[in-house]
Amino acid sequence: MLKDKSEVKIKKVDLGERGKDAEGNSTTLDRRLYMQMLAFGDCADTAPLVQALIDGNVQGVLYAETSDPRGVGLMTFSEDPAYFVDVVRPVLNGPAFADLTVKPEYSMFGRTYSIGYERNLEYVLTEKPAERVTNPAWPWAVWYPLKRKGSFQLLSRDEQMTVLKEHGTIGRSYGESGHGLDIRLACHGLDKNDNDFVTGLVGDNLTGLSKIVERMRKTKQTSTYLESLGPFFVGKVIWQCELA
Repeated sequence: MLKDKSEVKIKKVDLGERGKDAEGNSTTLDRRLYMQMLAFGDCADTAPLVQALIDGNVQGVLYAETSDPRGVGLMTFSEDPAYFVDVVRPVLNGPAFADLTVKPEYSMFGRTYSIGYERNLEYVLTEKPAERVTNPAWPWAVWYPLKRKGSFQLLSRDEQMTVLKEHGTIGRSYGESGHGLDIRLACHGLDKNDNDFVTGLVGDNLTGLSKIVERMRKTKQTSTYLESLGPFFVGKVIWQCELA
């Protein structure tokens, strides 16, 4: 006999990210950092942009683009998604940015997330990515979106973790060797092109970042389970402001 709809219990949705504490017990945290990448052309002088960002109390990074002598990129971050509308948007509509041309192909927006094994969730989700992009010792950056094939979602949890572990091992080896660090963001429903993730690579030299991408192409995830990758924004830091 079917139950009356009023008797059916609705399972509570948990938006928290999951990790592990020092003893290996599961932990959750419903906090995350949102990060936005925007790019512009027709910038002959970056000084007014820097001053506008300082005056507007914007926290983020301004890059000089390597592929365009008049190109710049702006990466900003906040736990509150309204920050990008209430704080960043007015600065971008001000006189310093008024004559620049937006490059929509480089527009990226995502949120930090956990896989489930991370320790110290608060640091991993809300501080670590901002620390990496604003570290003056790592002025080079490569940012790009990616989309997985639907076949990846049909894999079992164990199969998925095996595929992801290969990527993670490569990332750790380059990071521990000082050749580059990554920032992983989920952008499900946040990306106009329906990408799944945004990846940022930062380091003290561009060769290391290029080598990371080259090495990743040989992995099972990239060679078998990615539908699209890029476009790639490559830049060097002009200005940085740390997380408040």
